[in-house]
Amino acid sequence: MFRNSDSSTSIDFCFLDKNVSVPIELYESAIGKYFIAYADELRFGNGTSAWARLYNPPDSGVNLFVNVWTVTDISAAPFRAQFWFNSVPPGTAEESDLVTPSNTAYRPVPKPKIKLQLASEVRGEPSGGVKAFVRRGQPGVTLVESENGKLIFPPGGNFLVFLSLEEGYEVPATGRIAFGWWEEKIGGKC
Repeated sequence: MFRNSDSSTSIDFCFLDKNVSVPIELYESAIGKYFIAYADELRFGNGTSAWARLYNPPDSGVNLFVNVWTVTDISAAPFRAQFWFNSVPPGTAEESDLVTPSNTAYRPVPKPKIKLQLASEVRGEPSGGVKAFVRRGQPGVTLVESENGKLIFPPGGNFLVFLSLEEGYEVPATGRIAFGWWEEKIGGKC
């Protein structure tokens, strides 16, 4: 019951239906399809770069929905983070095991189809694909962006973060890249 403070008029709101809005990230976590991961101790600088990517294998059967990314703990000098869609990065990819579902109440815990891959101290630039955007940062500053699932990659696609120091800086550097994402079965309902 709501009562207007100026008068004795009251309105009964009991006839209204209650509605709860659940953020998509919470929903995907509740059904065991939200994952988080990070690439630690990426080494670059002195003319080299480093990268980490979410790679959707061709046989995964899911679409990748990127929700959030961070670039942090960059040491030594101003840096550049390039964000590439569906490119081929230089160097040899290592697969990281620093991946976990956000909902650990499931038994067994869900396993992602998407792979976190990374490489340090590489030379050259990514090829193919699209350089979608670039961010610049200072040492000790964390770059973070919530994409809310709007970056979508089918099987065979990838979302790559490519790190290098700004031109003119020839020093060693390290950093971390983290991701949050969910996966949806192609042609499925959930």
